[in-house]
Amino acid sequence: MHRCILFALSGLFTCAAVAQDAPIDAPAIFQQRCAQCHGDKLQGGNAQSMIDGVWQFGAGGGLKNNIKHGITHLGMPAFEAVLSDAEIGAVADYILEAEHTAGAVKPPPPTHLQTLDYEVNVETWVEGLNSPWAIDFLDNDTALITEKPGGLRVVRQGKLEEAPVSGTPAVLYEGQGGLLDVAADPEYAENGWIYLAYSHVLDEPGENPPAMTRIVRGKIENNTWTGEEVLFEAEHEHYLKTRHHYGSRIVFDHKNNLYFSIGERGLQDHAQDLSRPNGKVHRIRRDGSIPRDNPFKSKSGALKTIYTYGNRNPQGLAIHPETGQLWATEHGPMGGDELNLLQSGLNYGWPLTCYGRNYDGRPISEFTSKPGIEDATHYWRPSVGVCGLDFYRGEAFKKWQGHLLAGALRYESVELLTVAGERVLHSETILKNAGRVRDVSSGPDGAVYVVLNGPDVVLRLYPEAERAY
Repeated sequence: MHRCILFALSGLFTCAAVAQDAPIDAPAIFQQRCAQCHGDKLQGGNAQSMIDGVWQFGAGGGLKNNIKHGITHLGMPAFEAVLSDAEIGAVADYILEAEHTAGAVKPPPPTHLQTLDYEVNVETWVEGLNSPWAIDFLDNDTALITEKPGGLRVVRQGKLEEAPVSGTPAVLYEGQGGLLDVAADPEYAENGWIYLAYSHVLDEPGENPPAMTRIVRGKIENNTWTGEEVLFEAEHEHYLKTRHHYGSRIVFDHKNNLYFSIGERGLQDHAQDLSRPNGKVHRIRRDGSIPRDNPFKSKSGALKTIYTYGNRNPQGLAIHPETGQLWATEHGPMGGDELNLLQSGLNYGWPLTCYGRNYDGRPISEFTSKPGIEDATHYWRPSVGVCGLDFYRGEAFKKWQGHLLAGALRYESVELLTVAGERVLHSETILKNAGRVRDVSSGPDGAVYVVLNGPDVVLRLYPEAERAY
């Protein structure tokens, strides 16, 4: 994932014929197309520096996509009409090599933020984690954090316990798979149940065995996982050999129904197939039984657990604290991340409607809207890499009550979304460039907790003062 580059438009866009094996002069292309905005030494100018270790719009392979397809709403043009793929790749490599040569180091997370409503203090609450994925609180003093390779960690009074919980399920730690979400039972104080979502692999001979998202619950006694119960395990014929788009978020509604997401696992047409679990949000009871009013419980051939379908890869689920409505963020392809208000039995479009296009630039669908398909409440184009979602419920940031906190991997951001009914009225970025935001949570103390990858830490945001106008 990469930062946006506001390339200079110097002169007319013309393409000269180049011999097939002619070397590509990436520095010359950069000087011609990019230096006017980014500086002749990549130091920045009208647009940001390329050698400061800060990537506002993602780092990695996304740099080529930014150059090729542009970020038009920010003024960055697309260069696919004037530069070949080979030239774009050479320019991206030149920029990354220049950054490496400059010894760029990503700045540490900030210690202070200024938002529209608050001056905010930021502290590194927990460090020493290994690819943390999710956080949930058991009580005012205790939190659980999952680590993608398989660790379940306990934090007591702000201190990470040295040893992970033993006996947790074996996970397929490969690609986007691993130990993913964790959620405490709404009545945890009485029953002690804890819920996990993870990538479960079948014990089959040969390479690349099939896997699927699995939901279990258990209890922690003496730092050991005990009493495990499997709540959802797909039919083994529906397990897949792909290693991405597991979904895996877990939330509970006001009636204590459990919702969990499964991405379409890279097989987009499966999202429209009600006989398959992937590309759906599911609803079960806390013991794994099926609610009587599930929308497809009586439909022949459909999975009884399905609540919504046509979902690409939802990695954010949240229940509105007052209305009980279920909201979800899901990854789009190249462009078209979505925020949706999910309602029973409805189709959310993937891949029949889409706000983005394939990673190679080809269209997925010519439609962004169709009869019988729910339009997104809000969407991001280009993709920000939405991941982690929660409604703020505390007293510390009173002006934020009922607002959505939406994390982003690619843009390394947390957005505060003002929601009214079924609409998003305003969006404010309250955290930027601290790391890839895997999860965001409204804590029991009123602080906002942000789970980061790169660095693998959890930040705690709390107000210093309310801003006066």
